Amino acid sequence: MKREPPKYYKVLIVFVCTLFFVFSSQVVIAWSNSNPEGGRGRNVDLIVGGDYVVTMNDAQSVIKNGAVAIKNGKIIAVDKIGKIQSSYKANRMIPGEGMVLMPGLVNGHSHSAMVLFRGLADDLALQDWLQNYIFPAEAKFVDDNFVRVGEQLACWEMIRGGTTTFVDMYFKPDVASQVVNECGLRAIIAPSSIDFPSPGFQGWDDAFAAAVDFVKRSKGKNPRIIPAIAAHAPYTVSPENLKQAIEAARQYDVPLTIHLAETKTEVEDVQKRYNATPVQHLENLGFLEPRVFAAHVVWPNESEIALMAKRGIGVIHNPDSNLKLASAFAPIPAMLKAGIKVGLGTDGAASNNVLDMWKAIRLTALIHKGTTLDPTAVPANTVLRMATVGGAEALGLADKIGAIKVGLQADLIQVELNEPHLIPIYNIISHLVYAANAQDVDTVIVDGKVLMQKRKMLTLDPERIRLEATSIADRIDAELRPNKDAQL
Repeated sequence: MKREPPKYYKVLIVFVCTLFFVFSSQVVIAWSNSNPEGGRGRNVDLIVGGDYVVTMNDAQSVIKNGAVAIKNGKIIAVDKIGKIQSSYKANRMIPGEGMVLMPGLVNGHSHSAMVLFRGLADDLALQDWLQNYIFPAEAKFVDDNFVRVGEQLACWEMIRGGTTTFVDMYFKPDVASQVVNECGLRAIIAPSSIDFPSPGFQGWDDAFAAAVDFVKRSKGKNPRIIPAIAAHAPYTVSPENLKQAIEAARQYDVPLTIHLAETKTEVEDVQKRYNATPVQHLENLGFLEPRVFAAHVVWPNESEIALMAKRGIGVIHNPDSNLKLASAFAPIPAMLKAGIKVGLGTDGAASNNVLDMWKAIRLTALIHKGTTLDPTAVPANTVLRMATVGGAEALGLADKIGAIKVGLQADLIQVELNEPHLIPIYNIISHLVYAANAQDVDTVIVDGKVLMQKRKMLTLDPERIRLEATSIADRIDAELRPNKDAQL
């Protein structure tokens, strides 16, 4: 006769089975959460590779055969390509064979729509160029359509050359913002305010009121577009209005940009008017603080360099336009040594004549060696830093862009290495500074969105822009130089 197991055995078996089921379920849930694709890795939007990943991150400098995983516009992983591919499953993959993957370039100072004045007035001193050519041309031709087409042309040029963030100190900020929104770049839009008439304005009061209104309406509306205040310069804006500008920037918590100590003439003019050099003049007004970044700063003295470092302002070096306008050589090595946050800019194409950050990079590396007679004055790594994370620091954006680092926005470019001027490779950072050029840029990504791939524009129509820009230029040429053919 078969004996029944004791009742407590049955209870024990049921308890053990229930415990096993609950534990197994939790293990499966935990495994599923960490491996949503059944062990094939976490889903991401995009993986981008590179034979070299130049991170501009001090903790992880250059990764050979590396890649970046991107989700929701941000960098979520940086590592060897094999590790990235085994850990993540991408909706899209951009291979990196024959490429450098690096942060996008940061153009800290431009007047973007002025590309439509490119070549209009060359080989002139700054004051002559501004007062007798540029200001009159702007008064006559700058309107909404001019800025729309000029901004599109500028964005095309900048995307083509690997710039992913730029500062636009110009007019018609709503029009400029619409173009930036459509093309996908990142920008600080700073409508310029000045004491005398400018396109659409009678003087400071109405221009500044419109600029403040733009800031109030635009702040926080688009994560890629930061509105800012722009006071043109200490010699074109009164002390009272400079105070107004910095107070507004504080009130609305936005950046402020200004041309500063650009020429010897400016220094002499400001000294004569206010008994202070331009930098000291701004200090006397309580203007200098970390939200301020100043373009050019060619003529500071030693004490002013120390003062700017103490106040934490950013400086944007524009070597091309400084040379072309014979403004002299900014003391960049001294500024860097003092700890000033220094970025690079192109200035406007009317005074450069291109929005090519690679030329600014190479010039910066070379001219300061020549002026100091020291080949180590501004080494390649320092210059590339100025064009990326250093520029981001100067603009107050280092928590968002400038490096390939987990948590930052995915603003990246691929630079092709297969052209003869980039072969062979011993030091990739040296190559990027001394040998690469804008035409080597293959792919541009901003906020995880691909704006250009294999040198094909994906967010702009180059042929339409070319036709519209040429049409505007023909009208400008006909009105400003009606007898040009007889003069040739």
